[in-house]
Parts: sequence; structure tokens; C-alpha cells
Amino acid sequence: MRYKKIIGIFLLATMVLTACSKLDVDVESKYTPSNFPSNNASYAAAIGAVYSQLANTKSGDATYWMNGTGFSYGVDYWMLQEFSTDEAIIPARDGNYDDGGKYRFMHLHTWGSSHPYVISSWQWGFGGINIANNAINLVNGLPAGDYKSASLAELKTMRSLFYFFMMDLYGNIPVLDSFPINTLPATKPRKEVFAFIENTLKSALPNLTTKVDGSTYGRATKWLAFALLEKMYLNAEYYTGTPRYTEAVAMADSILLNAPYSLDADFASIFKPDNGPQIKETIFAIPYDANLIPGCHFTRFCLHPFLKERFDLPAAFGPSVALSTIPDFYAYFNQPNDVRNNTWLSGKQYNKDGTPNIVHTTTKTLDASSTGADTPIDWWVEISPALTLKAGGEAKLDVGNDLKGQLKGVRSIKYYPDKNVNTATRFQNTDIPVLRLADVIMMKAEAILRGATPTVVKGELQTADVLVNKIRSRAGTTPLVGTTLPMILEERAREFAWEAWRRNDLIRFGKFEGKWGFKPVDNDVFRRVFPIPAIELALNPNLVPNPGY
Repeated sequence: MRYKKIIGIFLLATMVLTACSKLDVDVESKYTPSNFPSNNASYAAAIGAVYSQLANTKSGDATYWMNGTGFSYGVDYWMLQEFSTDEAIIPARDGNYDDGGKYRFMHLHTWGSSHPYVISSWQWGFGGINIANNAINLVNGLPAGDYKSASLAELKTMRSLFYFFMMDLYGNIPVLDSFPINTLPATKPRKEVFAFIENTLKSALPNLTTKVDGSTYGRATKWLAFALLEKMYLNAEYYTGTPRYTEAVAMADSILLNAPYSLDADFASIFKPDNGPQIKETIFAIPYDANLIPGCHFTRFCLHPFLKERFDLPAAFGPSVALSTIPDFYAYFNQPNDVRNNTWLSGKQYNKDGTPNIVHTTTKTLDASSTGADTPIDWWVEISPALTLKAGGEAKLDVGNDLKGQLKGVRSIKYYPDKNVNTATRFQNTDIPVLRLADVIMMKAEAILRGATPTVVKGELQTADVLVNKIRSRAGTTPLVGTTLPMILEERAREFAWEAWRRNDLIRFGKFEGKWGFKPVDNDVFRRVFPIPAIELALNPNLVPNPGY
């Protein structure tokens, strides 16, 4: 789509700021207060690095990403949030995809302070905070006026989004609100970080745009600030010890009463490669482009080569067969006529024309444990929900790498396979929604069940049943009666699968220590936050390790 090309060129042209792991890193820019842009078009270029950091940490250099040195919201952050839950797993396959145990440690809740995703997500998040603070410092040098006020509000909202991610992941973290940093910052309690984000967002609200169109797509608006505050207030009892469910409802109503969003009739369209500003429920998304904005990898990770023709994928494209879900989570997709059931591939597979997907193979290629001669066979491709381990595969969660092993685990096509995927980097064009109207509605329903009073919006008394059934009606399934909190958690599993909210949800519902897949029940509540990376503790003695690590 043309808007993605424009965004991509804009971001590539603005990779003028850099950030690394050290919190006191110098961030350089070609802009100074004396030459900072003074009109909307050039200003958009000046702040591009803040948005580039959110999408990824480098330009679209194929070598950079193929070498595995890049990280992004759509890869490392997403994997940190999802692999620690029941939603997503990469098991080993005869040693493939063990990668030093990084996926296995996430699933089993045995990660440590040197885990690569723990490190990269910290660097990514605080890199974004540093970049935002540098831009804020430059804007502060501009003359007073509406332009300066709007610029500061946008940048502070984006900084708040990065801070929310870091607070949610790591709990007690430093608060950096100036640039440059002259002294090594100290750890602050999560409660103080929460208050800092809240106060920043509230102060930004009056000067944030309410416009919703292609010019504001993927950028900070008043509606992003309201949605982020709603998310914070819904989790406030866990984050700070003080329930704030009434305020969560108030933030939801600020959007439901005033914003121009609506639930898209076609659920699948929200996640297709051509998604964008035409999606009417996306409050904030991260734009990706297969060639210009790398960072979205679902087509690569989820599929098997046997499925390429069905989805019109290029012959040169090599899917990595790695990523799936576990039977426990797939079991939630059991509602009658629910279109969300169609976001998973399971069972015998068919070609695009509806005929069975038959491949020519041999008995031992199909099943390495088979005995007797290795004879030719025609096999109907089948994805098995079960993730049974091969003999001796317990230590590395190894399901085997024969054809049956490769096709163990239900595969997601929620982020629909992109026929225009970049065959070199295997990145795709799908934008990743971060906050959307469905979440605003579901959060409001949950806040009401947790004690807030139902409110009237546009003449409708919005009880938990009314709100949840808006989501279920769009999905095409039966309405709920007498909605309970456990029903809310199940419905969130169906609606927001693989949208990087499951860990947040499980913690809020007290389910993060439960048993799923190969993970036993544990009592390690300290793992509700990740450890401060060991490398950061070594660089900054003012940081305090999180308890338990």
C-alpha cells in the first residue's frame, strides 16, 4: 500500500538518532534548537526516529536482520511477552530451534538475567526513551506556541508508551525525563514509575490531536493516551496495590463517547498484509513494510513449505516451521461459528482449490521412528495439535524433525501469510496493532466485573454482558449471559491471541504460575517481572536487581 511506502521512506530517512544499552549513552542528531523544523512536514521527519525505534532498531538492511542482530516490537519484545505464556511456543526439532535454550527457558519460566530477549527488550525500550528525551530536549528550545505544545505532547506520549512496556516487563526501573544524562540513574519503585507515566499522559492530553486518518495512523493521538491510561488503570491493583477500576471505565468512555472508531465487520481484515488506516478499530498500530520497515516475521515463523502454494507464497521463500501454540490454548477456540477459530491451522490440510494436500515422501522421512524398509508413500499433510516429545527429547523439549515432527503444533494464520513477503529477510507487510477498540471494550467489561459501575454510552447501559457480546457478535458466535471474570479471560484469549497481551492478562488474573504445555505449576511469583539484565547491572551500580534473580 502506498502509505506504507511513504512511512517507510520517512523512517529510513530519519534514522539519525542512535541508542545502545548504556542508559547514559550519547544520542546524536543532526537537529539542534536553532535548526529544528518549524512546519508539520519537516517536523514529521525530525521525530521519525522515535517511531523507527518502536518498529525496529535499524533501517531495512537485509544483512543486519539476517544476521540476527536486529530486534523489534514484532520479534524480541513480542517473543518475550508471548513465549512466557501458553499462547506461543517454539519447541526444538532434532536440535533445530533450541538456540541455546532461549525459547525453552521462556516456556518453562527458567530464564535468567542474561537471556537474549531480556537484554534486547531492555535496550530497545530504553533506547526509545532516550531518543524521545533527546527530541523533547530539542523541542523545548522552540518558541512557545501551539506547534511546540503539540510536538511535546506527541513525544511525551510516545515516551510513555515505551515506559509502559518497560514498567510492565521489568517492574522497578529508572525514570529518565531529561537529556543528556549526566549521572547514572537509580532504580525507582514501580509505583513511582506508574505515577510518572500517568502524570505525563494526563499533562499531554490537552495538546494531543483527535484526528484519525492516514496522517495520524501509527502516531500518538489523544485516543492512544486514553487507551494506554485505561490499560494502566485496569492493571493498577497489580502494579501499585491500589485498585482503579472506576478510572479505567472513565478512560474507556472517553473513547467510546468521542472517538470515531468502530469494530470492523471483518475480523480477519485487521491482521492482513494490506491492513492500515482503513481499519476502523485500530487505535494504535506499528506499521511494517517487507522492504522498508523490517520487524514483522509471522509468515516466516508459522508456516511449513508444504503450505506455500495454498497461500500464494513465492517459491524462493523459506518458512521456518518453528512457531505454534499448545493444545491447552488451542482448546479455547471452541465456540460455534466463531470466525476466530479460522485463525489457526490444524488437522488435514487442503490446497487452494480445495483438494487434499498430498505430498510424495518416504516412510522414514515422514516418521523417523518407523521400522522396516524406507518405502515411498503419498501422505496427506496433517498438522497435529499434540506436541509429543520424541524419545529422549525431554531435556530440550524436542518434538523431532521428521515431517510429523515439523508439523506438530497448531499454526496461526491470524497475521495472514503475505504473498509479498521479502524472500531474503522473510519480513512481511502486516502492521501490528498494539491497541484497538475491541480491547477498550473488553477492558471496560472487566473493570465493571471487578467493581466499577456500568455506565451509559450513547443511550446504552453498558454492562459486562453488553460489552463482551459486542465482541462475540462481531466474531459470529453465541452471546454470553452472566459473564464472569474467568469468562473474560477466556474471551480475551480468543480475541487477542498473539497480540502480546497474554502475559499481562495472566498476571492480572493470577494465572501466570499455572501449568501449561511442558511447564509445571510453580510458585515463583517473582517471575511476574523479568530480571534487570546482568549487563546493565554491571554498567550501572545504581540499578537494583529484581527480587528472586
